[in-house]
Amino acid sequence: MAAEPVNLAEALASFGDIYSPRIVGRVNDYDIRIAHARGEHVWHVHEHTDEVFLVLDGRFDVTLREDGGERTVSLRQGDLFVVPKGTEHKPSSPGGSILMFEPSGTVTTGDRHEGEIPAHVDSTAGHDLGSAGA
Repeated sequence: MAAEPVNLAEALASFGDIYSPRIVGRVNDYDIRIAHARGEHVWHVHEHTDEVFLVLDGRFDVTLREDGGERTVSLRQGDLFVVPKGTEHKPSSPGGSILMFEPSGTVTTGDRHEGEIPAHVDSTAGHDLGSAGA
């Protein structure tokens, strides 16, 4: 990946797929990914890594299963939230865009997930910016 500035608004405008992240940079062994979010994702867990979400625009909710119950964290533009490793979670959004920071190779549907993956969710480790979705 070339060492060039990336304008996130332009990068987001270059694709329309939802829940299909594009890799806009790398830091050591981590990807910096952006994605459009709309609708429900799938319940999943990343056993060995935390997952960082930064809302770039719109709203993004993350429902967590913890301590025998569920709670939903609602995020708006500029909000950052870390899902701790090993925590089952299910993102959803009425519409927005997010930036994620996670180890390269981390799959969007986790190490394990619940139920079938919806057609609008791309189970991927990310696509290079400018490439087509899966």
